Amino acid sequence: MQHHIHSNSHSNSLSRYRGYAVQPSAHRLADGYFSSNLLLEGPRAQGAEAPYRFFALDYFPSEEEAIRYSTHWAREWIDTRG
Repeated sequence: MQHHIHSNSHSNSLSRYRGYAVQPSAHRLADGYFSSNLLLEGPRAQGAEAPYRFFALDYFPSEEEAIRYSTHWAREWIDTRG
């Protein structure tokens, strides 16, 4: 079953981490859980890279937990890329 990410999707505010724009979001699913999603845009100095989009990183009973996980996941991903 495919879920549409744009409807009922809630975003946290945009933040920056090590030059990346980080925008975590949560999407409420039919069962009441929230998928954690993420949009990352790399530093401008590296060129015109397309943004990185990650959907359904994991599932949580609350929107706050999903957004917190997306934020943590973003920092881990950026740190491993250098």
